[in-house]
Parts: sequence; structure tokens; C-alpha cells
Amino acid sequence: MLLGLQRAELSVTFVSPGKIKALNLKYRGIDAETDVLSFPMYESAREFPAEGPFILGDVVINPSRAFLQSKEHGLSLANEVRWLLVHGILHLLGYDHERSRYAERKMREKERGLLEKLTGGW
Repeated sequence: MLLGLQRAELSVTFVSPGKIKALNLKYRGIDAETDVLSFPMYESAREFPAEGPFILGDVVINPSRAFLQSKEHGLSLANEVRWLLVHGILHLLGYDHERSRYAERKMREKERGLLEKLTGGW
């Protein structure tokens, strides 16, 4: 675990497809609906405060998209939402699967490891 992460707080918000599309356009310049967005408070873990609680950032989830994806992925809705939450949190921690194939592989490995710890397996 990253040093200090046990002191971190984050918000999780569930929004409509229209709202997440508007957020995606405003903050990423992408005019499309998505499943999850993350808004980190820090550029990297090196910036986390040394003491006391701190806000890690915000994770915004589109439950409508999660429902559709759960069917595509053969998962329960709960497991799809867990995956989106873990995915969003990893973005808050600085992981970015869009940087390179290597970064994507590392993020997917981390997702699987965290989900395994959370659920005891799929």
C-alpha cells in the first residue's frame, strides 16, 4: 500500500449518461459518454500530505453504462461497479492506461490484484 493512503478520503458520485458526457467534454475535450471519470487532487503520490487525512479526489460513475457493460463482460452489476471504482481509484493514484501498452498492462494487473483482494475472486 502507498504510504499514507489509509488516511485518504475520496468521493464517489453516480451520474446520468448526459451528465458524464458533459463532464467528459468539459474536462477531457471528448464529446462522448463514458463509464467512469476520475478527478485527482494530486499529480502524484509524492504530493500526498505527510500527516492527517486528505482528499484523494473524485470518482464519477455512470451506472447506466455499468449496467450495459456488466452484460457485455458477463459480470454482475455489483462486480462491474467494483471494477469501475477500482479503475477510477487507480487513476486517482496516477495510473493511466492510455499512456502506453506497458502502462495499460500495469494498470490491468493492479486492477485484477485489487479486485481479487476485495472479492476473493470473480
